[in-house]
Amino acid sequence: MRKSENNPTRPKETFFGFWLKSTAVKIVFIAILIVCAIIVVRHYMKKTVDTSTPLQIVTNQSIDITPTQIRSIEQIGKWSFLEISDEEIVDTIRRGFFSDDELVRIYYGTLRLGVDTRQAHEGWIAMRGDTLCATLPPVKLLDNDFIDETRTRSFIETGKWSHQDRKLMYNRADAMMRRRCLTRQNYQTAQQNAKTQFENLLRSMGFEYVKVEFEK
Repeated sequence: MRKSENNPTRPKETFFGFWLKSTAVKIVFIAILIVCAIIVVRHYMKKTVDTSTPLQIVTNQSIDITPTQIRSIEQIGKWSFLEISDEEIVDTIRRGFFSDDELVRIYYGTLRLGVDTRQAHEGWIAMRGDTLCATLPPVKLLDNDFIDETRTRSFIETGKWSHQDRKLMYNRADAMMRRRCLTRQNYQTAQQNAKTQFENLLRSMGFEYVKVEFEK
């Protein structure tokens, strides 16, 4: 009797086992894809953060002067920056056949140097960048009637003098006060005072950087 060979029989794979193996492969494959996707996304995000321009928030804190503010300054009108008080003695003699007539009068006056903001040209004040620039009218004598006639006194008066005679003496006193008070130094002092006070006015209105000039 022939002895049969003892060959082991390989168990047949069931459908369930095949499904488990295929499912496990899919899961591993999907996991690998997810990991790769995460790595790519993180690399891209890091590159974007490193190369992008940082976000900056800039606040514009500059302010502009309004037409109402300009009108309020122009309505100041005559603004005196230097007042000079003066007195002048004016005398006149009229020769006569028997005697001479003499009139000596003392005149008092106050000369005011300043600017008239109503004479400012169009666009005389405006913003240039962050600086408020103002160009003022030239400093001048604000009032030509600066002699106070209520204080005029006759120091010596002999004979009779007409209104025309007194008017001529008034004109002489006017010219004398102009020569004495309207000097280059006084004009420069008034201009510097105007510059300082006008800068203070503009800063009090909230403008940090100001520049004040004068018309040529």
